[in-house]
Amino acid sequence: MINTIFSSFLGNSPKWFKLSILIFLAVAYPIQLMGMTTLLGWAFIAMFIMTLAMALKCYPLQSGGLLAIAVLLLQLTTPEAVWHEIKENLSVIMLLVFMVSFIYFMQPLLIFIFGKILIKVKNKIILSLLFSFVAAFLSAFLDALTVTAVLITVFVALYGVYEKVHSTMGIDFNHNKTFDRKELGGESLVNFRSFLRSLVMHSAVGTALGGVATKVGEPQNLLIAEKLDWDFIAFISAMSHVTIPVFISGLFVVVVVEWFGLFGYGGKLEPHVREILKGYIKEEDEKRSAKDNYALIVQAVCALLLIFGLAFHIMEVGLIGLMLLVVVTAFTGITEEARIGHAFEESLPFVSLLVIFFVIVAMIHDLHLFTPVVEWVLALPREQQPGAFFLANGILSAISDNVFVATVYINEVETAFKAGKIDREHFEVLAVAINTGTNLPSVATPNGQAAFLFLLTSALAPAIRLGYMRMVFMALPYTFVLTIVGYYFQ
Repeated sequence: MINTIFSSFLGNSPKWFKLSILIFLAVAYPIQLMGMTTLLGWAFIAMFIMTLAMALKCYPLQSGGLLAIAVLLLQLTTPEAVWHEIKENLSVIMLLVFMVSFIYFMQPLLIFIFGKILIKVKNKIILSLLFSFVAAFLSAFLDALTVTAVLITVFVALYGVYEKVHSTMGIDFNHNKTFDRKELGGESLVNFRSFLRSLVMHSAVGTALGGVATKVGEPQNLLIAEKLDWDFIAFISAMSHVTIPVFISGLFVVVVVEWFGLFGYGGKLEPHVREILKGYIKEEDEKRSAKDNYALIVQAVCALLLIFGLAFHIMEVGLIGLMLLVVVTAFTGITEEARIGHAFEESLPFVSLLVIFFVIVAMIHDLHLFTPVVEWVLALPREQQPGAFFLANGILSAISDNVFVATVYINEVETAFKAGKIDREHFEVLAVAINTGTNLPSVATPNGQAAFLFLLTSALAPAIRLGYMRMVFMALPYTFVLTIVGYYFQ
């Protein structure tokens, strides 16, 4: 019975991880009785970061949630403090619930766009630049996780076509040729996987390049914008002195790694493989009905309305998402509750995790755990503080979750501002450092970016042989360049 309970606890997590959680929960109360509350608070932070780092083995909602429950039971914070944090960040929750769900119904349009780019552009460097640019542009207005999900859908479909042709010794998509299985196996398959890996990684980093630039690009951006009372345009303007050079340097990395074939990039799409994929895209276009084409037009109009709504801040971002969700479903005939419900499946687990974040954030605030750290940084010369915040946020974001890190630091800096320790101008400078610090160096590992983690756990990753260490290796040139450029322009 004990073995059954232990094997069920936290699913397929490693035994040492399960034991560490259980042992920590067992000793937490005795430590509190000894009056070592501050030490216990830091221990909870360390354990929580470990649950984020183990996200590939166990979604942090369960392991982190157990820690959050223990925090409340030990009275390291109060339910009232947690509820206060939730109310303060309600706009972020609304963004995740409604905007991400709206984008779910935009997937056909996004798949159409990426599919056309892939087939029509033959030069690999230009193709890589386009994928990175389009992913960045979309992520500036949409959710990076959703853009990544769309890319995964596109690449899984194309890889499936290749696999089908290979396994059946040829399918005549173009109605004029049957392909030999030997022609599609061995080195050809290896090259095709390499080609897809490079495009996927360029696109994934592209979501970070675009996501850092706008108020809705990442959840923590909206949280920071709310603290500073920045609208959509004001946020772009405040970040531009960092985000524009970073974006240009990111595109420069694309060219360099593709031109010289560095860090696993440079894979080309062989002519016979392009012919197969072109035939598939053509067949999909032929199957598209008048109703499908009409739906694409509705989605394109909604995309324009989204850009307009965000630029002029006609209402809160989450409400814009809800409005467009109603419009896109009403005008495309999606009225069944079950079909609409699927749109919320992607966002709600992360929303639940975000509430767990707020429990830990409330504990940090009530115990003043980060106050000494922030005071130490604020004791540095004024011109060194943005760089220090950028690096501190970047290092933590690379091993945990950037939303959590940003939430902690922006709350502490806001407290310093309200206490009169820094002026409004410096508050804005530090907010830029926190935003860029959590968005840029975090591309180093899948732990820091939700989009990277989603990619790593998708069906596409094993198909194209994209494992954890390979992803870290391929992200390395981006991590190095984006961190240096981001730090320099603080």
